[in-house]
Amino acid sequence: MKMIIFLAFALFLQGSLGELVCEELPVGLCSFSIASSGKRCLLETFASNDGTLEFQCKTSEVVAINLHEYIEADECVSACGIDRKSVGISSDSLLDSQFTAKLCSPQCYQNCPNIVDLYYNLALGEGAFLPDLCKSQRTSLRRSMAQIQSSGAALGPVSAAAGPKSAAAPAPASSGSSSPVDCAPAPMYSIQ
Repeated sequence: MKMIIFLAFALFLQGSLGELVCEELPVGLCSFSIASSGKRCLLETFASNDGTLEFQCKTSEVVAINLHEYIEADECVSACGIDRKSVGISSDSLLDSQFTAKLCSPQCYQNCPNIVDLYYNLALGEGAFLPDLCKSQRTSLRRSMAQIQSSGAALGPVSAAAGPKSAAAPAPASSGSSSPVDCAPAPMYSIQ
């Protein structure tokens, strides 16, 4: 029932706006969504007039390759171990072995191209190659953690064309898509 309401709300939001705009998304759908422009949405905090900390959805300068008008599915949020309340876009979570294990799991890596693309580019920004990180994570956790030397938030996207991809790439979500929250079934990057 919860998923049906979520899908109906997402379709209503997309249809009523004509295009997906980050600043108009509810806070609970912001993180890991992609605007019609192809720019990633991010959750930011700000202090309200009364001094309380509040959240707002903003458009980042980080561009998602081949994805537009996309709201991440609950199944991918769960499978990849991400949090819809994540503030900003950072590579720091790649240092967490439990997160990396979920990201590299077949349930996430092969079915959630939006999340894999984001962390693939964040890893590249830190000098690591996500398929190698996943492979070494399975064989040696210490070696995989040493591959990442995080400096905080990544500065920006690196083109997905910079790294080898398998022949199967995700299909972009079109504005006429009947379900903007489906995870694409084809893997983006192969793990050797």
